[in-house]
Amino acid sequence: KRAGAMAAQSSEIDETMKKLTSHPGVIGFLVTNADGIPIRSSLDHAEAVQYAGLLTLLATKARAAVRELDSQNDVTFLRLRSKKHEILVAPDKEYLLMVIQNPQVKS
Repeated sequence: KRAGAMAAQSSEIDETMKKLTSHPGVIGFLVTNADGIPIRSSLDHAEAVQYAGLLTLLATKARAAVRELDSQNDVTFLRLRSKKHEILVAPDKEYLLMVIQNPQVKS
């Protein structure tokens, strides 16, 4: 019974990721576990590992800063914009979802 529920959940996740990557400007996505290990990605392996390591570190630092300012608060979303890309990070207890997009593309 549990295996069926997990398969349905996996299918739902795949469908959501397919929708996500079909948005104009989306370059790719990455899901990591709490330790920053990529578990699902549309990026090539080397790129996924690099983004995972750096952005997990950034999300951890951001969370520590927010908690230092107010121990009752927490980070719910990070948006980082550079000249070339926009990186969206949605941290959760067990996972981090990261989306890399080109901010110049209009939908």
